[in-house]
Amino acid sequence: MANLNRVFLVGNLTKDPEVRYTSSGKAVGDLRLAVTSKFRDSEDTCYVDVTVWERQAETCEQYLSKGSPVLVEGRLKFDEWERDGQKRSKLSVVASRVQFLGAARGDSGGRDAGPRGGDRRRAEEETAADEPPADNSGGETLEDDDNLPF
Repeated sequence: MANLNRVFLVGNLTKDPEVRYTSSGKAVGDLRLAVTSKFRDSEDTCYVDVTVWERQAETCEQYLSKGSPVLVEGRLKFDEWERDGQKRSKLSVVASRVQFLGAARGDSGGRDAGPRGGDRRRAEEETAADEPPADNSGGETLEDDDNLPF
């Protein structure tokens, strides 16, 4: 049987990203995301812990802050441990991609998604550089819908 573990979340950070470094020097960042589902008469907010690694973690720390809207793509991770004789567990997300959704700093759009300075576009390019290029397996672009074969 095939397995799939993929999550897509859109929400806002509940606190500034926190980055620390492993003993081997790899950056690891912690994000806390609030994802709100709105219903006819109510809404429900789910809080999710997200772990981001290496250059992407450093970019998140530099350009994101509390309240920043983001899209997170990643996988679910389940951790279990024991503390003071009590078994504990936690479900979190390990991010493979974090996309900044707010307005770039200096835009007249109102919110600053990058209050920590710099150009948001450059940050997204640096984050995207960590990913393999997309496969455009068709090789041909159809300009007009009338040329579609279906």
